[in-house]
Amino acid sequence: MTERPERTEESSTGGAAGSKTFDKASVEPFLIKNPESFALNLARMVEEAGKAAAAWAGPRERGELPAASAEPLSDMVRTFSKVTEYWLAEPSRAFEAQTKLFAGFMGVWANSLQKLNDAATPDIIPLDQGDKRFKDPDWSRHAFFDFLKQAYLILSQWAADLVDQAADLDPATRQKANFYVKQVASAISPSNFVLTNPELFRETVASNGENLVRGMRMLAEDIAAGGGELKLRQSDAKQFRVGENIATTEGSVIARNDLAEIIQYAPLTDTVLKRPLLIVPPWINKYYILDLNPQKSFIRWAISQGHTVFVISWINPDERHAKLGWEHYIRDGIQFGLDQVEKATGEREVNAIGYCVGGTLLAAALAQQAQNGDERIRAATFFTTQVDFTHAGDLKVFVDPEQIKAVEEAMSARGFLDGSKMATAFNMLRAGDLIWPYVVNNYLRGKDPLPFDLLYWNSDSTRMTAANHSFYLRNCYLDNRLSRGEMKLDGRTLSLHDITIPVYNLAAREDHIAPARSVFEGSQFFGGPVDYVMAGSGHIAGVINPPAANKYQFWTGEKPIGAFDDWVTNATQNTGSWWPHWHAWIEQQNNERVEARKPGTSTPVLTAAPGTYVHGKG
Repeated sequence: MTERPERTEESSTGGAAGSKTFDKASVEPFLIKNPESFALNLARMVEEAGKAAAAWAGPRERGELPAASAEPLSDMVRTFSKVTEYWLAEPSRAFEAQTKLFAGFMGVWANSLQKLNDAATPDIIPLDQGDKRFKDPDWSRHAFFDFLKQAYLILSQWAADLVDQAADLDPATRQKANFYVKQVASAISPSNFVLTNPELFRETVASNGENLVRGMRMLAEDIAAGGGELKLRQSDAKQFRVGENIATTEGSVIARNDLAEIIQYAPLTDTVLKRPLLIVPPWINKYYILDLNPQKSFIRWAISQGHTVFVISWINPDERHAKLGWEHYIRDGIQFGLDQVEKATGEREVNAIGYCVGGTLLAAALAQQAQNGDERIRAATFFTTQVDFTHAGDLKVFVDPEQIKAVEEAMSARGFLDGSKMATAFNMLRAGDLIWPYVVNNYLRGKDPLPFDLLYWNSDSTRMTAANHSFYLRNCYLDNRLSRGEMKLDGRTLSLHDITIPVYNLAAREDHIAPARSVFEGSQFFGGPVDYVMAGSGHIAGVINPPAANKYQFWTGEKPIGAFDDWVTNATQNTGSWWPHWHAWIEQQNNERVEARKPGTSTPVLTAAPGTYVHGKG
């Protein structure tokens, strides 16, 4: 409960009966103590802001970066126009919407007046307990900030309702409109501005604006680091060094071509499973998400259970790789990896894991191998992988013919898509967690973010070849050809139904990239037995969940057929990590063991893990 403001003589004269004002102590933190120092720092802030502007404009003036595409903004305008058309089609609808917003603001005003008499008066819209933006007590204690907060929540809810209640929208337009409303609402939150955020206001006054000077300096540094694009720092990158305190599991690069390095890891047990394990990570990010540190490393844990682990480490492509598409990634990545596994171990039968888009590529490769009679992969595991894109989530907002054409035109100039583009798209899926808190912390508070290995990895972005990315967008997100049996590779049409080997299909309940429903629906296209498992948390934390952490949970159930909601209703909740459950599943396929294999026994060692390709910057 907030403390009631004290009544003063001034408030009891010349005003309405019972009106209140705030005591001096509550106002004191918001008063500038040293105007001269404050003005000097504002001038310094403007100077640093000029450096940031120069860092942004310089590469464009020199022709190093193309002019910013207006397509994303145009798409948002087109989408909002369709929503507006519905409400303006009948004057009564528009009047109803305007009346609802006006009534909401009047309700906030009345609520604010009531709070002056009774500070315990609840807000009109209860604050979501998970919303960290308004945790500071002054958001409720001070009438000005409390009014801003409630007015913002009313406006955000009103805008969301306009989309939800627009009856004539097709599903794709509604999804886009909902997404864009969330983005705009996140951007205009009063928590994102100094004058409307009490915590920022106090810090700015207390430091005489020094925080803004630091923030603009950091902004200039981040734009320069992005080569003219903002590379938002989410972690203290100086604290991490790949191969030294991150990606440290012992292993060796045993083969390399122009697209991939193959890493074999050293054993931790005397005997190992006869079938080696080949991991196909996504090329959108680097493989070491599976080897962040010894405590979080899936790779190290799998080795400790007796797996002989091999990982594909993709190159960070540049202009030379512009024409490399899915055929090349299968041939020079997955097929190349299988060849090296056989050379190193003498085994033809292999277990394979594909993560995210690496899993989509693996599924296509398995369908292709089934046609060719290649039976080396005997069991496949997919981590948060989509093979059917009907329910692909908010990433579909960025995929329509116009936007794909704009992306392809941008890629044609350099032969690849810059890594920051995809990183921004992924961050936008959770802008309230991955964008705006860091904008506020870095550029308004002027503070370095804390060191966090997962967010360091998230910012270590990779480029994508033009041919690869265009094929992915068109064949998967736009036309959904893989699950429809229409995708063509090397002149052959692929069918997921040809994949008859056992599949362990892992989804994550809160995944914004590969929604659990989408992964479930994709399970029904495989031709063999599928074990569908749903982990707690999201796309990364749901996967990187070591048993020792004793976090989250996972759900198991019947075969993934019928409706997703029915499966969830009938599923069994299990505490902790799904990792042991997966390992038991692997052993059910084949638990034969042999003497441990060490890198370099049958193949040359080129260099120590994590290799050279992982150090390429996007």
